[in-house]
Amino acid sequence: MKKVVIIGAGPAGLTAAYELLKDGSGEYEVTVLEETNAIGGISKTVNYKGNRMDMGGHRFFSKMPEVNEWWSNMLPLQGSPSMDDIMLKRRVRIQKGGPNPEKENRVMLMRRRVSRILFNDKFYDYPVSLKPETIKNFGFFTTMKVGFSYLAAVIHKRPETNLENFYINCFGKQLYSMFFEYYTENLWGRHPSEIDASWGAQRTKGLSIVGIIKDFFGKLFKVKNRKVNTSLIEEFKYPKLGPGQLWEVTADEIKKLGGTIIMEAPVKKLHKDENDHLTGVTYIKDGKEIELEGDYIISSMPVKDLVAGMNDVPENEARIAAGLPYRDYMTLGVLVPKLNLKNKTTMRTVGNIVPDCWVYVQDRRVKMGRFQIYNNWSPYMVKDLKNTVWLGLEYFVTEGDEYWNMSEEEFSKFCAKEMVKLGLISKTSDVLDTHMEKVKKAYPAYFDTYEEMDTLISYLSKIDNLYCVGRNGQHRYNNLDHSMATSFEAVKNIKSGTADKSNIWSVNTEKEYHEEKNK
Repeated sequence: MKKVVIIGAGPAGLTAAYELLKDGSGEYEVTVLEETNAIGGISKTVNYKGNRMDMGGHRFFSKMPEVNEWWSNMLPLQGSPSMDDIMLKRRVRIQKGGPNPEKENRVMLMRRRVSRILFNDKFYDYPVSLKPETIKNFGFFTTMKVGFSYLAAVIHKRPETNLENFYINCFGKQLYSMFFEYYTENLWGRHPSEIDASWGAQRTKGLSIVGIIKDFFGKLFKVKNRKVNTSLIEEFKYPKLGPGQLWEVTADEIKKLGGTIIMEAPVKKLHKDENDHLTGVTYIKDGKEIELEGDYIISSMPVKDLVAGMNDVPENEARIAAGLPYRDYMTLGVLVPKLNLKNKTTMRTVGNIVPDCWVYVQDRRVKMGRFQIYNNWSPYMVKDLKNTVWLGLEYFVTEGDEYWNMSEEEFSKFCAKEMVKLGLISKTSDVLDTHMEKVKKAYPAYFDTYEEMDTLISYLSKIDNLYCVGRNGQHRYNNLDHSMATSFEAVKNIKSGTADKSNIWSVNTEKEYHEEKNK
């Protein structure tokens, strides 16, 4: 029996464990080591007094059949309306014979995607659409500025040597300054001119003013088989009890298949012999160092920490890994009786709150980057759906900075004041309850030594029994399905004995976005 050590019980790590064990052959002894006390990594769900929090917001949408089938196996699509569908007498796409979310928990809901931008106290579609409401919000002169600015960008293309130039080429300088510049700087802590253009290229593949125009007319004239960018999708799947539910179910299945998951067990060392072959790891459990042998090591831990924990790493590769930057994340769950924001859409919601799943905050008066409205993700995320609104206020920070070091009380007061500035509530005393969560290394960043990442990939790929998977495992801003796909590829390589790992590192690098889908 071959021993496999998997570092991290997030989407990539648990996908790899399940894929190794699902055939029941008994060929692999699988041990998953998780640093924290929660399953799911950044995709975990936090249950606070019956109100559930999603770290960062996770839409379940993919064009990869293998991923969709995997999700459906773990959490079948609803076969009956959910609580809010029933209350609103709202029609929803259901799966014949699927579970009833009112009676069963192991179920995936079909949800309508609404994500907008809050700019100058007005709502704009994300990405900006051609609706008459958009033109009205802009006003005549701003609309003209946006149009001429885009034409100037078409005529004079900038070299895409940084993220600022990339966005200006796609949207024009006026829209860039309105909707991308401050938000990006707030997200990464760096001005877009300092960030590698590949981040924007990866996150907005196929999305530009031309793409928005094509989508607008495609819908207007009901064009068949039109391609829809991930930012333009209109519905998505979502676990009844939040994204962490999928990974908690997966963890249970792994245990049933004989896998071992050890929580609160951070990996501190990876042992490499003179042939650049890993022999095992050392992890900490209850204050004690424990060595664990492994024939294969699958790592979803941050590349920075992975390389730092290895012995005999060449000086240049060690320097690159040590210099890789990350952005950390804080979120505050906030319970309020109501929101001041008016629902001016035609979409019906419980309590007639705005229908957004999340809202991008483009307001230089505040530090807040986004806020989620958990009521709209799933009615089962909120303990009292009829009488309360449960929000997640999202802040992009750096571990150790002034925000990270705030106490929960200080952070709650700070956030409540920002809610008043944005007009979400009238006064800070409107807040009924709060809960703070922090996530380290939530977002791998594309600056500093990132430009030398290919050198590091080349080195890691030569370690014959090491497989780097997932967002942090590859230092790549992967979506959920991309992270899972890296593990699919890694397991295929292990089972087939394939030495070349380019297929693993090639996930989510192609020009056509994985989440782009014919419709």
